[in-house]
Amino acid sequence: MSGMYQNAVQCMEKLRKEFPQRKLVCIDTKCASLGEGYLVREAMRKQAEGLSLEELAQWTLDSQQKICQWFTVDTFEHLRHGGRVSAAAAVVGTALQLKPLLHVAENGELEVADRTLRGTRRAMGALLDRMRSGWDPETCPRVVVGHGDCPETAQELVRAIESDFPQAEITVAPIGPVIGSHTGPGLLAVVFWGSMR
Repeated sequence: MSGMYQNAVQCMEKLRKEFPQRKLVCIDTKCASLGEGYLVREAMRKQAEGLSLEELAQWTLDSQQKICQWFTVDTFEHLRHGGRVSAAAAVVGTALQLKPLLHVAENGELEVADRTLRGTRRAMGALLDRMRSGWDPETCPRVVVGHGDCPETAQELVRAIESDFPQAEITVAPIGPVIGSHTGPGLLAVVFWGSMR
C-alpha cells in the first residue's frame, strides 16, 4: 500500500550495524491503519502471555491474514484523487450516491469489492454481511468500528453490530489523517478477526 515497510527494513539494517548485539525484526503486516493497530494490539496480548521475540514474530506472520478490514466511503471523490477509481466512475458513483465497499486484500493492496451499494444503510448492511460471513468471535471477540469524522453514523453501526452480534467487544476509533486524506469524511469501517481476509 505504501513504501513504509521498505523504509522500515532499511532503517532496521542500519540499526543492526550500529547495534549488532540487538535482535531486530521487521514484519510487513499487510494491514493498514485500524487493521494494523488491531494486529499490534493482539500481538501485545501474546507478548504479555510470555512469547519470545521469535515466537511473537512467527505468531504475527501466521495471524496477519486473519485481520479483516472492510470499509465504505461516502463519495468516490477522494478515491479518484488517490488514483483508486477513474474520474468517470467517480462522477457516476457520486451522482448515484453509490457507496463503494473496499477491503485490504491478502497481499496488502486495497481492493474495491462492490461499487453498487446505494446509500449509507445498504453500505452498513454490506459491512454486517462481511462480519456474518467471516468473523471468528471464538478466537477474538474484538471488533473495531472506524469512522472518518462521522461519529454519529459510527454509533449507528455500533448499535447494528450489538444487535446482530451481542458477543462483540466493540471499540470505536477515528481514522488518522493519512488514510483520511485518501478516503475523505464519511468513511465507515469494521475490523475483526476472521477465518480469512
